[in-house]
Amino acid sequence: MAIFRRNKIWWTDFSVNGQRFRQSLKTSDWRQAQSEERKLIAQAEQGKISVTSASFARLSFTESAERYLQGRSLELSASSLKKERQLLVQPKRFFGTETLSRIDTEALLSIREWRVKSGVGSAIINMEMGAIRRILKRAKRWHLVAADIRPLKERRAVGRALSADEKLRLLRVAGLNEEWQNARLAMILALNTTMRGCEIKSLRWRDIDLMERVLTIRKSKTDAGERVIPLNATAFSVVMQLRERAKAVGSPELDHFIFPSCENGHINPASPQKSWRSAWRKLTQAIECPACVQLQSPADTCQNENCKADIRNVKSPTAGLRFHDLRHHAITELAESQASDQTTMAIAGHVSPRMLAHYSHVRLEAKRNALDALSTPSSNRARVQQSKRDASEGKEGGYDTSRDTNVDGIEGVAAELLEKNGRHVGTRTPDLYRVKVAL
Repeated sequence: MAIFRRNKIWWTDFSVNGQRFRQSLKTSDWRQAQSEERKLIAQAEQGKISVTSASFARLSFTESAERYLQGRSLELSASSLKKERQLLVQPKRFFGTETLSRIDTEALLSIREWRVKSGVGSAIINMEMGAIRRILKRAKRWHLVAADIRPLKERRAVGRALSADEKLRLLRVAGLNEEWQNARLAMILALNTTMRGCEIKSLRWRDIDLMERVLTIRKSKTDAGERVIPLNATAFSVVMQLRERAKAVGSPELDHFIFPSCENGHINPASPQKSWRSAWRKLTQAIECPACVQLQSPADTCQNENCKADIRNVKSPTAGLRFHDLRHHAITELAESQASDQTTMAIAGHVSPRMLAHYSHVRLEAKRNALDALSTPSSNRARVQQSKRDASEGKEGGYDTSRDTNVDGIEGVAAELLEKNGRHVGTRTPDLYRVKVAL
């Protein structure tokens, strides 16, 4: 054990369990150097630092970030690694050539304040700090600052459920432009299956059983997301439309994607569509002129040459709606129905009631109906419940919403009701589900 000075800075050189440690104490004060050396020896004896981590801590942040990403490439999927790399873009810009051993609490608070001033949300900042934390943990430096760094509070009200009018308008508008058809078909699938956008884009024809009318999610965000979803009549109709479209450009194979990529008019069924972001943005922002009812993008004046009405204050009720909000809406409708929490979680791929509560936005009317049931006399309660069941099944006298997401060609087609007993994973009693089958 020895302390020596190099360029007015004290260094230490000691061994613990046969391992030699040689590093800077970052001070020119003799007393402080002795104190820092004792801390390092204690950390080495506790296994908090090693020869490897000590050398890693001497790297610049930019270099250490690259080495960290190389190591993570063996553990993460391509998409997760890409996200991790994106999260480190701004931290590398901020820290640059600063060594990990010099990054302290003040430096971490400074980068967080810098990101807040840049207008970045709390969720993104927390994810960036998470990437920094993982690098510092590898360097055995995080425990020195962990007590002073707490995650920023994130906004809880995430997601949106559509009103009945907004949902019907969105479905109607989506069918008015041929360029929006991919987004429209994907939207109807999401509304009828609770699937995420990434799950829809990764669907292949081998994932769909046309005989049993079910689809299998083989790859999802979480393990619970890998599930089997029955197709209702509307979702099955969309699948058949996609099937006919695939046949028109060639014979669809099992490994082909149901939403193939299309570049410069060339369709490649072996590659999935990357995004329908532009179509979705135009679809959700589209407005109708109050004077001539022409559908168009937001502007100051109507695009109709014979109208030219002032439309600068006209705004679409679905402006800002994310595609992921369709999943929120579908789960909300399941939560408002008579489906149990276990059934809803099995369909949506959730792992806990807390996650279900995060996604479902049970509306005020549903809450009001539930509370009204408490004041209903017991003699009338059975009749009220039967009336609600009739309404949910579309019987006369009830309000039938089963056609809200119907696509072209569904209306007027005869259907028979098939009843199948199926058992969801984790339940003890079979649930009864009904599927309308187009004849």
